[in-house]
Amino acid sequence: MELSMTLAVAMLLLLLLPLLWSRRETRKQTSADGLKAYPIIGTLPHFVKNQDRLIEWSAGVISRCPTHTMFFNFKGIGLMAGAITANPANVEYIAKTNFRNYPKGESVVSAMEDFLGHGIFNSDGDQWLWQRKASSYEFSKRSLRSFVVSTVRFEVLERLLPLLSRAELDGLTLDVQDVLERFAFDNICCIAFGEDPACLTEEGLGSSGHAEFMHAFNDAQIIIMDRLVSPVKWAWRIKKLLNMEPERRMSEALATIHSYVNKIVRERSERGEARLAHKDDFMSRFVSRGEHSDESLRDAVTNFILAGRDTTSSALTWFLWMLSGHPGVEDKIVHEISALRASSGSKDATFSFDELREMHYLHAAITESMRLYPPVPIESRWCQHDDVLPDGTFVGKGWKIYYSSYAMARLEEIWGSDCAEYQPERWLDDEGVFRPESSFKYPIFHAGPRMCLGKEMAYIQMKSIVACVLERFSFQFVGGEGRPGLVLSVTLRMEGGLPMQVKKRGH
Repeated sequence: MELSMTLAVAMLLLLLLPLLWSRRETRKQTSADGLKAYPIIGTLPHFVKNQDRLIEWSAGVISRCPTHTMFFNFKGIGLMAGAITANPANVEYIAKTNFRNYPKGESVVSAMEDFLGHGIFNSDGDQWLWQRKASSYEFSKRSLRSFVVSTVRFEVLERLLPLLSRAELDGLTLDVQDVLERFAFDNICCIAFGEDPACLTEEGLGSSGHAEFMHAFNDAQIIIMDRLVSPVKWAWRIKKLLNMEPERRMSEALATIHSYVNKIVRERSERGEARLAHKDDFMSRFVSRGEHSDESLRDAVTNFILAGRDTTSSALTWFLWMLSGHPGVEDKIVHEISALRASSGSKDATFSFDELREMHYLHAAITESMRLYPPVPIESRWCQHDDVLPDGTFVGKGWKIYYSSYAMARLEEIWGSDCAEYQPERWLDDEGVFRPESSFKYPIFHAGPRMCLGKEMAYIQMKSIVACVLERFSFQFVGGEGRPGLVLSVTLRMEGGLPMQVKKRGH
């Protein structure tokens, strides 16, 4: 009898708590987003209906919000509450002003832990801080920058350009997204831990081990994003426990990823520290500064691959697609490259760091493409204590807070009436010199204490690839009319790849 009464009271509380929570949030929430809230489940139906196009749909909703902050509250037990903002003042507040109140958070860290471990992109507090300091020290060295330039040079000259020449000669259609991912994978493996998988060689292209790893890496990112945007915080854990999809695929992907990365760590350990001390790759520098377990090295390798392969390949994939529809922009880039060659008198097959710095229009064109199609379209944080954002939006303890770079690019209040257009000139002053914007208005490389340390290296790599390729080739998109679909992943990938035909410049 006593047990029955206890269960009855517990059930009553479960029914009442969502309603009480709903009243509390209705009193505190001040922003309006136009979404109808339903009893008990709040705005959940809207998210379920649009879960396959969450980035695009939320950008549309945010554009209609007076403060450009979209509130959501899935009021049932175990469901999320939070907000997605595209307000630069809010981004500055979350990423810098009140940084300590908005860490990655336990829910984000735990959702990504089996993939990224506790590497720099999936850690908070002291664990994040020591990795940040160690990485910052290494990224500040000129020798690392020189190593990046030479590594990119080799990959461009010895692999990418010959691959494009063969495709042009044979009249092949290339999936340029796949080519760029392979290029970036080779590059980051050499820069980060001194390994060369040679994915752009004929042998590398046919290697099942590399192909399986990259497929698993892509699959893991899609499933991670599915975990992060799920309205039911613990749903993925239940699916994992019951070995349900997509968690069954995640287990298979992780087995492939860990096997590949563990092999790298094991071989590195077998070489011995004496031989590693004279290597220029980032991990050798990193290891020489202290003791690291195999697990921490595995986390570092996985985080490096995510940062170095997926962000730059995503940025360049969308850039080349944008360029295919804007021949005027392509002509200006080619003219800038030709003018630089004429003024310098250089006969080198690639470009030096100083020459790349002089390519202001190319820098603007890549930056503008990333504005419209950011490699990381949405960034998540977790609120530790009740707070109020600068636009007046109440944020409760334990809420998820997202800022959407994708949505920010499509707001007239931020970028003007031509915000939806591809206009590299918006980044140039009257003298044609590149003029950066605030990182809170343009958080493509994040902002505040978590600002991307590899920003300069990313631009070196992207500008070197584009300048060398466009000097020799042009590309024609053959994927049909309209914009390719977006793949909801940790990074913004293109659905179905980027099919393009390669033509020699001037032919």
